[in-house]
Amino acid sequence: MATSFPTNQAIVVGGGLGGMSAANTVVENGGRVVLLDKSSFCGGNSTKATSGINGAGTKTQKAKGIPDNADIFTQDTLKGGAKKPELAKLLCVNSASDVDWLVEKFNLDLSLLARLGGHSQPRTHRGKERFPGMTITYALIQMLEKVAEKTDLARIVTKAKVVKLIQEGKACVGCVYEKGGQNFQEFGPVILASGGFGADFTSNSLLAQYRPDLLHLPTTNGEHCTGDGIKMGEAIGAKSIDLEWVQVHPTGLVKPDDADAKIKFLAAEALRGVGGIILNAEGKRFCNELGRRDYVTGEMWKSKPPFRLCLNKASSDEIIWHCKHYTGRGVMKFYENGEALAKDMGVALSVIEQTHEEHYAAAKKTETQPDAGPWPAYPSGKSWDEASGKTGSGKKFYHNIIPGSCVKNEPFYVAIITPVIHYCMGGLLIDTDSACVGPNNQAIPGLYAAGEVAGGVHGNNRLGGNSLLDCVVFGRVAGKAAAKYMLGADMKDVDLKDVTGGGLTGAVESSKLAGGSYEDKMNTATAGAAGAPAGGGGGGGYSMEEVAKHTSKSDCWVVVSGQVLDVTSFLSEHPGGELAILTFAGKDATEEFNMIHPPDVIGKYAPDSVIGMIGGGGGGGAVAGGGGGGAVAGGIPMEDNPGALLINVKSYFNATWFLLLSVLYEVCATIFTAKNIKISNDRLGLTRSAILLILFIVIHAVGNLHVFKGPDDFNGYGYFYVRLYWTGFGLPANIVEEYILLSVLLHVFVGLKRTWDMKLALVNTQGINVLNLAISGLMLLTFMTIHLFQFRFGDTDQFGPYYVRPPPYLINFWGILSLNLFWTQDSSIEPVGVRDIYALEFQIFKNPLWSLFYIFSVGVFMVHACLGWKKVTPVLGIPRGHIQKVEMIGYAIMIVMGLVYISFPLYVMATKPFSGYEDSIQIPGRVE
Repeated sequence: MATSFPTNQAIVVGGGLGGMSAANTVVENGGRVVLLDKSSFCGGNSTKATSGINGAGTKTQKAKGIPDNADIFTQDTLKGGAKKPELAKLLCVNSASDVDWLVEKFNLDLSLLARLGGHSQPRTHRGKERFPGMTITYALIQMLEKVAEKTDLARIVTKAKVVKLIQEGKACVGCVYEKGGQNFQEFGPVILASGGFGADFTSNSLLAQYRPDLLHLPTTNGEHCTGDGIKMGEAIGAKSIDLEWVQVHPTGLVKPDDADAKIKFLAAEALRGVGGIILNAEGKRFCNELGRRDYVTGEMWKSKPPFRLCLNKASSDEIIWHCKHYTGRGVMKFYENGEALAKDMGVALSVIEQTHEEHYAAAKKTETQPDAGPWPAYPSGKSWDEASGKTGSGKKFYHNIIPGSCVKNEPFYVAIITPVIHYCMGGLLIDTDSACVGPNNQAIPGLYAAGEVAGGVHGNNRLGGNSLLDCVVFGRVAGKAAAKYMLGADMKDVDLKDVTGGGLTGAVESSKLAGGSYEDKMNTATAGAAGAPAGGGGGGGYSMEEVAKHTSKSDCWVVVSGQVLDVTSFLSEHPGGELAILTFAGKDATEEFNMIHPPDVIGKYAPDSVIGMIGGGGGGGAVAGGGGGGAVAGGIPMEDNPGALLINVKSYFNATWFLLLSVLYEVCATIFTAKNIKISNDRLGLTRSAILLILFIVIHAVGNLHVFKGPDDFNGYGYFYVRLYWTGFGLPANIVEEYILLSVLLHVFVGLKRTWDMKLALVNTQGINVLNLAISGLMLLTFMTIHLFQFRFGDTDQFGPYYVRPPPYLINFWGILSLNLFWTQDSSIEPVGVRDIYALEFQIFKNPLWSLFYIFSVGVFMVHACLGWKKVTPVLGIPRGHIQKVEMIGYAIMIVMGLVYISFPLYVMATKPFSGYEDSIQIPGRVE
């Protein structure tokens, strides 16, 4: 089994919000990180969080004049009975700065606030679009991916299941993970962020061990939530806490045509925060909708199902995005008016009117006499609401209420709800540094936990909005503690925006690594979409009638923005679960899909699923748009139908255009920015110096072609650079040569430093192949040094000067058509004696040993250049759909250049040298 031990590397297990917060924080504190996730995509349950993230005293709250602070928040949180109040206090104290960190560092919109159940102030932050859990988590994923793309400070490996923690003495020093049927080891402090165990219904699960009474319930958790981190931590002596406390959420959404599904969508608690009320089968309220989750669930057990969550127009307008999304997924229904709702429920309209009227009256009394009601209120005081007051937890806060008289004509969004397993409050016991605690109540060195895998923070009931906060707060605490543990005094502040070249824009952007492994995807271009099978719809495409035939788990098609997707093989890998896709099997899912996903998500996650278009582009075997989705990141259309020429000329033209733009940018950035002078192991300097060297090699190869035209052209070409010595700052060289020398030095030093710092440590893990570039590079350095001394400083005095008539303006513009660029036949121009590099080349290459050495070295160059180009292309900013073609174009350029260089010694060995155009002005017997 292979091992590696980079001492400044931390290991994060789990790619949800906790893991991503930890990983980004490690980088911010000067460390390196490798993140391992057993799923096909990062994100975990965090992406499903629907209500928002809590923060007390945030800049958003202050701007809205909300009088909240950490003390008030702590009091609300501690009502859950936290066994470790110091952890709950840390959660609340850090909440403001950490929510502001999300806004400022990741450019997130968290400008909307809601008061969820159990909170005495509106402190649950979310943005205007998409689920907040997805938006926040994806932003952190993309930032880490950008760090991995631009630098070697981060690696992301998916489909990597960690199976064991490695100990040395009492310390945790690494882990073993399984990927592709093989086991690998990584070394460094470990941060466990692998989630809870709310989806493991097996007989030996933690759920079966601690809460067998809940095994009959459905869950909102993804299938990956099997308690791996807790089990591995316990295996090396870490203590656990509160494993019996499993939160049952009251508002799991029931899909009427699949009511018994084991995994259900969750209704955002914000639906109740904006004024949604819960009705039982009789059309009556029976609890305080804003009470704690365990309380609402308990009251549901006592009442009569089915239960409905009802939002009037004002409530639904405030959170319309969620309502439309749930409606599209078939778990919520829109009613034109109260009469239609009453009819569907099978109750009299008057009952629902009375329910609303009583709720409205209680709210109005609360406005005028807030603490004079007859019932005990939650969280404190008195309540006028009889329906909830009788339960001992009377309602005190109201929002978007309507009187009973409005119900008949009021439109409603309504969902059937049921209790579901949602969150595990218990987990590994941690201290205030997020370090796992061992049997002696001392921290286990090198082992940390963050997110749902850690326990003791929430007591027996977590408040809504605290799960995302838990991930961010303790992910950051763990990341900083791990960095301090491994770096000590070498910790330093690192700005994520600096290392990524600008950070994020605020949108969920395209990324080369999203949903995949750094090792798997960094150097692999996205495959084109699969060809559409024959027999599609008319007009060369598919009809909706054809799509509607594919509605099963074994044969599932959907339509998005006019594209037909065969997602059968993707169902099991979908981050949101199979049901999210199967709901739209055989249908047009465009509206609902675009509500959640960024525009390029098909190209990133499932490019091969696109099989054609509605009405065109499919059926006849046409290939769907490059990168999947008919458009690549950046909005560049990709017509992959080759047409009559059988070659997609336009796509190759576009790829060439983007290649030229990228190279031009990198060259200009290299010349005109000073950032590259810093010698570090950062890939930026290596990439830019490589681009400049490739450009020089191409120009040099084209220039050397003048050897075929004879000594006047070739020696004139050499003298052209001598005439530019005035640009060399007083040195016997020109500015081009000097900059090339600096680029070579930068490339060599950075390459060697990266090899020493990183690659040597990976030899045992990934084999000697990780040193291919280093080995071939050193061989090339040796060759270039010899070659430089042979030609740049070679002895041409032995031949005497060669006389050429140099054009007065550096270039012979009148000789362009005949390619006589560096000399002129104009006898009025005085000949100038120059170095006879033509004779020198013939002298050297007439020696077969030197020719073989040169040809071998050119072969090494081609290998080195192609290996390097494969690493360069994904980070040039080229739209994803063009990367594969750009890579192929690059290979072609390297091969052609190699053949050009090889042609020189072959030509010399096969021919005799020319005497020159004006033999009369040359030294007699110059070349034998």
